[in-house]
Amino acid sequence: MKIEEQKEIISGFKHLELLANQVVEGFISGMHKSPFHGFSAEFAEHKTYNSGESTKHIDWKLFAKTDRLYTKRFEEETNLRCHLIIDNSSSMHFPKLKSDQPFYESKIGFSVLASAVLMNLLKKQRDAVGLSVFSDSYEYYAPEKGSDRHHRMLLNQLENLLENSKTPKNTDTITYLHLIAEKMHRRSMIVLFTDMFQDGNQEQLFNALQHLKHNKHKVVVFHVIDEKTELNFNFDNTPRKFIDVESGEIINLYAENIKEEYEKNVSEYFKKLSLTCAQNKIKYVPVNVGANFEKILTTYLVEKQNFG
Repeated sequence: MKIEEQKEIISGFKHLELLANQVVEGFISGMHKSPFHGFSAEFAEHKTYNSGESTKHIDWKLFAKTDRLYTKRFEEETNLRCHLIIDNSSSMHFPKLKSDQPFYESKIGFSVLASAVLMNLLKKQRDAVGLSVFSDSYEYYAPEKGSDRHHRMLLNQLENLLENSKTPKNTDTITYLHLIAEKMHRRSMIVLFTDMFQDGNQEQLFNALQHLKHNKHKVVVFHVIDEKTELNFNFDNTPRKFIDVESGEIINLYAENIKEEYEKNVSEYFKKLSLTCAQNKIKYVPVNVGANFEKILTTYLVEKQNFG
């Protein structure tokens, strides 16, 4: 089911779990067109057979249908621990949505639904999931678990994030990424949703991201943006007041006068982020709010395959 069709069925974030499930089921049903062909029908029950493993649990019926070797997975198996991190600073509650816009067209809404989608997939694969939320404080922490009760608790926490905070909250990304890193003792995949607006210099930021990689963790950064305004600076040339949602600072200007220079600087910033992440073996993925969630799921599956 396409996200446009889901808009007509699901109107509010109170149905977060249902919407996340629909996104995942739609993705799985289309997997026969992807490199992950063979996972769709028995997605939660099988894993890829690796050369050298015992052949005792190979599903030969599935092999006949897919021409690929999979072994049956058992209830007690947990293949992965995943920790989701969400930046909940005021800049993540941009853009301000109109009443008829779905919640996932803001940066925080997109991050919340993307996290719920990943949680749904992790649950289907019987993997453990944890959650951290930060802004100018460490707002929430839950370690990686796989129980139904734990998933419901995290979903409730995600829904709470969609209530716009009236109090401006700055971003202290560097401090809290270091704190989160200290909590991660068992090897995990760490997935961060942030708009990369932070105090401090970039070297300090990448030191914090590198800290997340200690103990051989895998780190994936989803850089969440509103392309229309934050990347393309798509405003008409009427006088406009721009307000920093975290500091409250106000700038009056004509957008057209700075559009070219702004877009050049943003493009250079993105390239530097991408290059530095690549040098540090951190997966960096820019994502546009409201976009198809296939990019999130495909990235996760590719990184999981490389997480041996």
